[in-house]
Amino acid sequence: MSNLTYEAVNWNKPTSELAQIFWDQQWKQIWFPEEIAVSKDVKQWQDFEHQDTYKKVFAGLTLLDTVQTNIGMNQIATHTPDLQEKAVLTVFGSFEAIHAKSYSYIFTTLCTNTEIDELFEWVKKNEFLQYKANKIADIYNAIEEGNKESLWKAMFASVMLESFLFYSGFFYPLYLGGQGILRNSAEVISLILRDESIHGVAVGFFAQNLYKEFSQEKKDELKLWGYELLLDLYQNEMNYTEDVYAETGLSPEVKSYVRYNANKALMNVGFDVMFPEEEVNPIVMNGIRNEGSTYDFFSQKGSSYAKAKVAPITDDTFNFGNRI
Repeated sequence: MSNLTYEAVNWNKPTSELAQIFWDQQWKQIWFPEEIAVSKDVKQWQDFEHQDTYKKVFAGLTLLDTVQTNIGMNQIATHTPDLQEKAVLTVFGSFEAIHAKSYSYIFTTLCTNTEIDELFEWVKKNEFLQYKANKIADIYNAIEEGNKESLWKAMFASVMLESFLFYSGFFYPLYLGGQGILRNSAEVISLILRDESIHGVAVGFFAQNLYKEFSQEKKDELKLWGYELLLDLYQNEMNYTEDVYAETGLSPEVKSYVRYNANKALMNVGFDVMFPEEEVNPIVMNGIRNEGSTYDFFSQKGSSYAKAKVAPITDDTFNFGNRI
């Protein structure tokens, strides 16, 4: 048996600036997909023209959230020394799992079992989707114990995923939902987007604090590495967008939205933006708020969200013999 001394997290003594704020805000936003009436989209779905694109967009998001749940947040949390930041990252990982499950909830509601099986096979075969998943996961898995440079790189990659790569997928449901099409499925995305906004800001903030500890020479080296990674991911994302949105004619608008969010991701880590300012589709920029829905950073719930009625726990709850 080892003789290590383990330290308990002490929230009464702040050790990380803003960790408590990120923790509190994430829990204020807790939601579950089953509490959103996606079934109301079924009638529209039956006559929807671009079902293939819609399904693939969600399938791609599922893979990225799976990587973020099982590898990303776990690895970064494991190697983050501050116990309060570690706790925040662990909570974020739980929400990423909710996100991944929410897409399956939509698939179950709108698609047949055969369609779902085919979709998850497509995920394994799409070269552009697998490229970005591998690129990000490799950086997560390369974190070395006590190596701050490798931890910063993983944080940078996480922000690129949360604040940039997700958005080629977010575009379509927000674009449709803003026009009153498949609105309840879009509401799920608006809730996910709100969570990802916190994750990108928080991990970006932790990364900025870590970045301050490096020498100027190391900062310049890491900045160059970061921009090169973004450009590599960006080129792949352009190919992925062309592939997934081919039948819709929306690729140019999706690409503008992707570039806009790539700049936001860079801002989250404290870097200068890379792409020139350009017009982004106003429907997508507004999300589905024009119908009273919200996904602002500090909002509580979306408009279609209805908290499920749960029976209170009593002694009888644990009396399983009465149920036989």
